[in-house]
Amino acid sequence: MKFNEYSIGQLFETESLKLTKEDIMRFAGEFDPLYMHVNEEKAAEGRFNGIIASGIHTMSVSYKLWIALDIFAEDVIAGLGMNNIAFIKPVYPGDELRTVVEVIDKKEKNKEAGAITLLLSTYNHKDEKVFAGELSVLVKQ
Repeated sequence: MKFNEYSIGQLFETESLKLTKEDIMRFAGEFDPLYMHVNEEKAAEGRFNGIIASGIHTMSVSYKLWIALDIFAEDVIAGLGMNNIAFIKPVYPGDELRTVVEVIDKKEKNKEAGAITLLLSTYNHKDEKVFAGELSVLVKQ
């Protein structure tokens, strides 16, 4: 979508993705190897009573689900930043995640491009919000 096709308040909803224990441990083993993500015994003794996904993993899944909608297509130029990232609830093996994306701001930069700010809100299969974050991108006019 081009810049002028977005409107503030516009909503998009993604498909869902189920995270397995293996997915969680594989991601964390490479990018966030804290015990609550990779060590079943220690995680079982911790405050979450078992393995949970890394917040960075949850954020990555949220972004992946958004990109899979192919709304940006060839009109995206570059990412500008992410703000107000919140890991709201733990994500457990077997949780199925979906993301609701809302256009919360848009600013024309020049005659070729504008900046869009999106709020990504990710929910588990119980409709509990587990993640929220703002994503700003530069898109073609």
